[in-house]
Amino acid sequence: MLRVAEPYAIDARAARRGFDRAAATYVAASPLEAEVGARMLARLDYIRATPRRMLDAGAGPAREAQALTARYPGAALVALDASPAMLRAGRRPRSVRAWLRRTPRTLPVAADYARMPLASGCVDLLWSNMALHWAQAHEPVVREFARVLAPNGLLMFSTLGPDTLKELRRAAGAAHVHLFMDMHDIGDLLLGAGFAAPVMDAEAVTLTYADPEGLFADLRRSGQTSARADRARGLHGRRFLEQLRAAITEQAGGGRVSATFEVVYGHAWKGDKRQSEDGRAVIQTDALRHTFR
Repeated sequence: MLRVAEPYAIDARAARRGFDRAAATYVAASPLEAEVGARMLARLDYIRATPRRMLDAGAGPAREAQALTARYPGAALVALDASPAMLRAGRRPRSVRAWLRRTPRTLPVAADYARMPLASGCVDLLWSNMALHWAQAHEPVVREFARVLAPNGLLMFSTLGPDTLKELRRAAGAAHVHLFMDMHDIGDLLLGAGFAAPVMDAEAVTLTYADPEGLFADLRRSGQTSARADRARGLHGRRFLEQLRAAITEQAGGGRVSATFEVVYGHAWKGDKRQSEDGRAVIQTDALRHTFR
């Protein structure tokens, strides 16, 4: 069984505090997450699905919730995130027209997505945009995704890969920047959790800034400061920050500062469960099975 290497481990409390502090500024400071969410939505055009219940795991302000419920009319959606402040920031007032039509509302749930307060097999579509890399450990989250998905349910997600922030890692030192899991290892985790034939691919996206302060501001205002479990505690001194600015500026060669993000996309179907936890056979009937056509 694949084990998560120590450098991937995240301090969940530190991550939650960072996102709580950034709740009011997250949307404006996270254009990459918005763009990746839009690209994920476009990928749904090629997948036939008719979910009745959807889950946005690691939803933040649930930016894609409205588009998902518009795509699948009548489907209910749970927006789950560890940061209550982020969920509050994403709440939208319900229009009178929506109230009269009794359209399903998005239900916000504050919880860790490694231990979700949801029944097993209750979700037909599990959506997770740029959240998996914030997991305290990947394997428990992937297994929890499999638990809450119904047989033949669809998992669609995006996360960050190893080349992410390579410029910042070179300038600051590897110990100061998160490490990210390779997409092939994530695929192995999916197979081990019972997902069928996961499809994975990646692309590099580069954001540019006029100076290092622009990059630092976006990371801070979007809550994406270091939450590595093995990070050095305490504030960095002025000398470290000056050296970091100088190293990033030197890399840029007098031009704009670059920040590379390796975006990993994946989707997989939950396989039929053939055996219960106590060893008894499970027989799926057409009348009870959720189908996606």
